[in-house]
Amino acid sequence: MIDVSAAGVGFLLMLGMMALGLHIATVMFVLGVLGAGLYFGGPAVKALGVVYFEQMNADLLMALPLFILLGEILVRCGSSDRMYRSLSDWLNPLPGGLLHTNVAASALFSAVSGSSVATAATIATVALPTFRKRSYDTRMVLGSIAAGGSLGNLIPPGLALIIYGVLTNTSVARLYAAATVPGVVLTVLFMVCIVLLALWRPEIAPKEPVTDDLPTRLSRLVDLLPPTIVFVVVMGSIYTGWATATEAAAISVITALPIAAFYGRLTIAMLHDAYLSTIKLTALSMLILAGAFMLNFVLGLLGVTAALSRFVASLDVTATQLLYILFVFYVVLGTFFETLPMLVGTLPLVFPLIVAAGIDPVFFGVFLVLMCEISLISPPVGMTLYVIQAVRAEGSIGDVFRGTVPFFLTMLVLTVLLIHWHDMALWLPRLAFD
Repeated sequence: MIDVSAAGVGFLLMLGMMALGLHIATVMFVLGVLGAGLYFGGPAVKALGVVYFEQMNADLLMALPLFILLGEILVRCGSSDRMYRSLSDWLNPLPGGLLHTNVAASALFSAVSGSSVATAATIATVALPTFRKRSYDTRMVLGSIAAGGSLGNLIPPGLALIIYGVLTNTSVARLYAAATVPGVVLTVLFMVCIVLLALWRPEIAPKEPVTDDLPTRLSRLVDLLPPTIVFVVVMGSIYTGWATATEAAAISVITALPIAAFYGRLTIAMLHDAYLSTIKLTALSMLILAGAFMLNFVLGLLGVTAALSRFVASLDVTATQLLYILFVFYVVLGTFFETLPMLVGTLPLVFPLIVAAGIDPVFFGVFLVLMCEISLISPPVGMTLYVIQAVRAEGSIGDVFRGTVPFFLTMLVLTVLLIHWHDMALWLPRLAFD
């Protein structure tokens, strides 16, 4: 058994090793082996292999590669290009014009991809050529794409929600339901932010006349059906209890195949590329999860959960105060670490704190994923920012950094609202499951 101070030293050691550039999976594996060996000896180290095989055989983990494959198929079949064009028909007349399309297209694509980085890369690839022909403010264009990308993990079926559910034994179906309303609210807040900025500085988004007639725009609405159908299939099957999250992921892939065939893109070559990309992303995610499972097992043996529970009781802080402390902690941490390492690396120590404070694990899952999404657009290591710059392949990344500022502040506003209004996240899961 160890006390809080020893656990804190271990946590700082982990952050230090990550800051040196070691991969998060390596860091957690090393700490797990050291903890088991130093405190319990050889038998505990050997037991880590059993833990690895038991945890990594969980059925829920199959949802990860399936949702990744779903996004890969839809991107490669051209669905995202058509979706973007259809949304621009109706959002272009708003103050801010095509900037709204960046956000709305990201939200819709997030509902089928489950990945913020994939969403940002896809929308950037589709949108940036369009803006090169127009006189929009470059920073706002890049910022709106980055903001839209940050919806990828928050809007179901976010992969980060699956990882949180696996690591904390929390219902993924409830997490999906809980994240839906905050995801929609954040999308609306982003669009409100664009409207206010466009009214304040009209030069950032010049008004453009609608060139296509109404029948043409109506006919292109059909391009919104593929992502909508996939989202309804996934979430409908989960909410009705007809399928688990893993089964829903498999069904979504099956649903995507005829969509790719409809667009004439269902070929062996396309599927080969989609499978190859899925394998790479899945291997990376599973390696990190394996390290997390081992570290969690050792922390449980050491009694860290009980020690942290006693520590929270001694602090005499309310649940709201604890959330604000974690809010500041994650915003600062997000400027130094990437999303997945931040989520997996801190969860073993933070989760016992919130349980001891009486905070609903489903609510905290949404809160933590939102914190991770903020880290994606936080300079200087926000992964989404570098993905967009890589797709852009010109100019300075400083433009991307500055363009995200108003949307970064918008996400902070949503976080404050969420801290004081837990029902934003908990209302839908109660309605759907209770």
